[in-house]
Amino acid sequence: MRAVSSDNRGMDTMDGNAFNEALDALGALLTSRGHRYAVVLIGGGNLFLRGVITRPTNDGDLLGERDASGSVVRMDRLPGPLERAIADVAMTYGLKDDWLNLGPAALLDRDLPPGFEARLEGRDYGPGLTVWLGGEHDLIFFKLYAAADHWPAQDRHLEDLRKLRPTRNDLLAAARWSRGHDPSPGYRALLVATLVHLGIEDADDVLER
Repeated sequence: MRAVSSDNRGMDTMDGNAFNEALDALGALLTSRGHRYAVVLIGGGNLFLRGVITRPTNDGDLLGERDASGSVVRMDRLPGPLERAIADVAMTYGLKDDWLNLGPAALLDRDLPPGFEARLEGRDYGPGLTVWLGGEHDLIFFKLYAAADHWPAQDRHLEDLRKLRPTRNDLLAAARWSRGHDPSPGYRALLVATLVHLGIEDADDVLER
């Protein structure tokens, strides 16, 4: 498993092969213990599995759990058996304890992008684990939100957003959605600056419509 380490708390970053191998191990461990989970993955880990990016990632971002009806359900914390299995994989492979975490769960406080659940794509890691990948269209929404929130830093979120090759319409739809999550004037200013940087020169006017 290839990764970069800076201290004894575990690997700071994982490459795509390392992340996929860790998920394989997690699925096998859950299966051996008689558990099964279906989780929804967004962020850099999702982009890794899709082959969109090759840069290392800090962790895998779980939005929540997918239930039998196909809905995404928030988990206020990881279920005990899943949390223990994640920790055991971390110990075995030298990863950070939170290599898989619920960091983006607050996105469920408000509406997900329209049609999000219909665009989920499942990948099985043995009987014990199914990872549902948020669609690339939806990742544009999340990445623009994160890139604007971090502006003027031109960080991994902006880089990932460019890799997704969003159209003008994609970016404007994502911008309007993100305003539902943060309607503050301060965020709007950051959002406009980000959109202008991405080539939408009339962003300030368009967002008023």
